Amino acid sequence: MTKRAQPCCSSPATLCYWFVVSLLAWALLSLIAVYWHLLRTPWASCFLAMAIGCLANWIRNRSLHCVITGPLFLVAGVVFLLSGGDFIRFNGFWVWPFVVAGVGIAFLLEWLYARRSAS
Repeated sequence: MTKRAQPCCSSPATLCYWFVVSLLAWALLSLIAVYWHLLRTPWASCFLAMAIGCLANWIRNRSLHCVITGPLFLVAGVVFLLSGGDFIRFNGFWVWPFVVAGVGIAFLLEWLYARRSAS
């Protein structure tokens, strides 16, 4: 049987990997936006790219915070996507407190988990 990889903490290398993958995903989504007007909403493509970066980071590095921030970015991206396409009426201002709180909680949990597993 194969050993299951345990979640780990962020390092400069994992954050750099997330940034590069997110940037590449954002570039690809920007190209798709030429034909699909819904992705022209800037925050939608940004959050969707960050969600893709979190998924890739979780698969490669098992960064614990990506389990929380990935779905959070995905939901925020879909909300901005639907709001930009006038499918739902939603003030994008209210998304930001949840995103900031979710990212803060994710890194706090990772920091607490790393502290316990290191000792």
